[in-house]
Amino acid sequence: MLNTLSPKGLAELLVRAAEDRKAWDPVIVDLRGKTTVADYFVICDGETDRQLRAIADAMLERARELDIRPLSVDGYEEATWILLDFDSVLAHIFLPGERAYYDLESLWADAERKRKASSSAR
Repeated sequence: MLNTLSPKGLAELLVRAAEDRKAWDPVIVDLRGKTTVADYFVICDGETDRQLRAIADAMLERARELDIRPLSVDGYEEATWILLDFDSVLAHIFLPGERAYYDLESLWADAERKRKASSSAR
């Protein structure tokens, strides 16, 4: 199957997967034109290490259904900050203290943020 999902569509798909696992405060940060690291960050947090792994697993499964594989997965064993690298989309799944400490949203304060996924992923 040829994947035609845009980076924005992938970010929205990942947010919906996170919401399905009751992730807290999922947000999409639009980084286009601000960095070459990625087009979008997906940032969310969960209550426990077990929930973080469940969120990551749901994101990976949803992407896999569309034949999309991450370039890397970091932090899964420790599960205080799990990073899923999909090249143009980086998903950050934090424990609340870690999210507050690293505060990626403030680092990219001038980037557009979206709190909820829209209903139409391309």
